[in-house]
Amino acid sequence: MNNNVESFSVTDAPRARLPWLLVAASVLLAVLLAYTLFGAYLPAKRRLASLERELKDVYAREAELQTKVAKNEQTYSLREQQLIAVTAERDALARRMDELERELAVARGSKRR
Repeated sequence: MNNNVESFSVTDAPRARLPWLLVAASVLLAVLLAYTLFGAYLPAKRRLASLERELKDVYAREAELQTKVAKNEQTYSLREQQLIAVTAERDALARRMDELERELAVARGSKRR
């Protein structure tokens, strides 16, 4: 049997050439992936966790300060009301004292006559 097609055994097949550009690109991609995962992602993740803790602390401090502000405003409002009441009482006492002094002056004036 004479065939025009020659048959080669597997061991006689020509060696396939490795495309070195593809190999180099694959290695570069692997290096970039490793850098992204270990060189940038993990530290960024740790930094993010740290910033979240700091933000939580800031929010807690802000809530504490808001409570103090509300308490101070309440105290200020109470003192303002007390000041208004004391001022009104002082003015009332001053008017009453003026009335009494006039009555006393009238009473002294009528005794002298």
